[in-house]
Order: sequence, then C-alpha cells, then structure tokens
Amino acid sequence: MDLTFSEEQDDLRKVVRSFLAKYSDEAQVRRLAADPQGHDPVAWRRMARELGLQGLAVPEEYGGSGFGYVDLGIVFEEAGRALLCGPYFATVALAAEALLRCDDEQARRDLLPGIASGATVATLALTEDNGRWDEPGIRLTARDTAHGWRLTGAKTYVPDGHLADLLLVAARTAPSGVSLFAVDADAAGLQRTVLPTLDQTRKQARVEFTDTPARLLGSKDEAWPALERALATASVLLAAEQVGGATAALDAAVDYAKIREQYGRPIGSFQGIKHKCADMLMEIESARSAAYGGLWALDAGDETETAIVAALAQAVCSEAFTKVAGDNIQVHGGIGFTWEHPAHLYFKRAKSSEVLLGTPSYHRELLATRLGI
Repeated sequence: MDLTFSEEQDDLRKVVRSFLAKYSDEAQVRRLAADPQGHDPVAWRRMARELGLQGLAVPEEYGGSGFGYVDLGIVFEEAGRALLCGPYFATVALAAEALLRCDDEQARRDLLPGIASGATVATLALTEDNGRWDEPGIRLTARDTAHGWRLTGAKTYVPDGHLADLLLVAARTAPSGVSLFAVDADAAGLQRTVLPTLDQTRKQARVEFTDTPARLLGSKDEAWPALERALATASVLLAAEQVGGATAALDAAVDYAKIREQYGRPIGSFQGIKHKCADMLMEIESARSAAYGGLWALDAGDETETAIVAALAQAVCSEAFTKVAGDNIQVHGGIGFTWEHPAHLYFKRAKSSEVLLGTPSYHRELLATRLGI
C-alpha cells in the first residue's frame, strides 16, 4: 500500500476543491437543500464537461477516463467536505458501479457512456420498506411476460430517485433469486415521490412500480454477487465522503476556538476544548486510514480484501463523522444549534450517511461474517 498521493492526485484535489468552493459553498448548499430537486444542472454539466468527474473511474472503452479508485476517492472526500448536493453519489458510486459489475457487456456499452458524459443521472433502487441492504430484504417482484419483463412493488430511500433518468432496480425473479433491471424515468407505471428526510442536502425518494416495463441486465436470478461487490465499492466511496465531511467539521471547530473568547482568552486555550479537538482529530485520522485502505484495496483488485475493508471503513467512518459533527456543535456552543450556522448541516449529513448503506452495526456484522468469525 502506497501511503502517499502523487503530484497529479494532489493537483486533482486542488482543482476539485476550487470548483466546489464556487458551486457548493454554503449559500448554494442551503439553496439546493430547500429546492425539491436538490440539483444544479449547470454545475452537473460543468463537472462532466470541464472536469470529467462523472466518468473519472469509468473505463475508457465505455466513455470514461479510466482513472483509479484512489483518484475517485479524492473527489468524494472533497465532495463530502463541501456537502455537495446532487446525484453524484447515486450516479457514480451506486449506478455506475452496479453496471460495471453486472455480467452484461451490452448494457455497459449502452448505459455507461451517458453516465460518464453527464448526460444521464442514474441511481440504484435496492432498499424497500424494511430498510434492509441485504439479499433477503428484496421483495419487489419481476415477471417475464409476453411483452417483456414487468416490475411490481416499491423501493424507498432511493438516493436521488426522484430525478434519475435511469433507475437500476434489484428485483426478485424467483424465491431464491435476485435480478437487476434497468428502468427509464418515463416508463409506464412508474411513480416517484421525494421523501421528507433529516438531511435535505441528499434527497431520497420512494419509487413505486405498477406493471412497469424493465430491461433485464445480466443473467436472471444471479445479480446479487455483483450487487454485493458494487455495494462494497459504494461503502468505501461513502467512507471517503464521510472523512471529508468530518474534516470540514473539525476545521470549523478549530477556527472558531481560535477567535471565540471567554474570560478574556480564546476558548481554544482551555484544556477541555483542546482535548475535544484532539479527540476529533484522532477520530478522523482513524477513519481516514480505513477509507484509504479501502480505496487502495479497490485499485489492487482484491475483492476479498475489499469486502472486508469496506465493511470496516463504513462502520468506522460513519461513527467518526457523526461524533465529530456533534462535537463541532458542542465547540460552537449555542450558535451551533441554530439554523443560521452550518454546523447542523454537517450533523444532518452525518446522521443520514450513517444509515445510507446500512448502520454501523450492520457493517460490523458483515465484517465478522467476512472474517469467518
């Protein structure tokens, strides 16, 4: 494992941070959080055309740039730092990864170029009312009819499901089998509703299917192993995003501790604040190690190691982000609880991300299972 970034990767971080400083500053985040769509099409197009971020890790044969996961992790870390609103996680970490891992070369050639170019907003619809991210939790059914496959049921907590052009849907095609389907946004029998959630910087939707036409991707009944690998990748990328968010929260706490005075001295000079900030840093550095370890495992192509480290990273980074975001509010005192201060935005993102791909307890259980404990 190489524990340093290359000069090119450092430059990538600078470019992405500069872009997000303009298109994802606090005013923009607040505006999009209040917007039912939660998405800036102008920023989305510029991310694709000028920076190539949607296709960064998509192989060149599918219209992408073919960079590695460490590079992509840098982008997600900066996105988390800036609380980027919009369908980047849903499109890149969930949908694109599901396509890359499903056994359907034609689907990759048909669908990935649109994602890589920014023309297609996509998402993965997996969880249902039970809130589970495992195979037994999938209950939506698919029927093979004379007119093709049809889906019936509902998915919920679908990231950016309200605006996605393309939905990749996990459905049960046999009592013991799960298949993956592609559904267009204008498909008949499709109904989408934005959900009222704690974190409005990342919209989630309920998606209902009523005899909705769908395209089977890959082999019938055999999608779960590919979905499991895609979810492991998404867990690592979410961990990188959580590290970025936690780092921003620590920076805000330290900056405030330097200027806020009590009894004629900065509060950062008091032992209690010093210790709290030091503990926040330790949480972040432990989380960063776990997230980076997952990114390097992905680039090494070691699926067994990735599955293990992904579960570890998601458990550690979820809790670290929530802890640091909460401590940031404590350092700020009364103002940290108010709507006017951005500290609450990071705390809400932290709590939402903590359960986005399953709770820390769920990922610890996955870790124990994958270690054979």
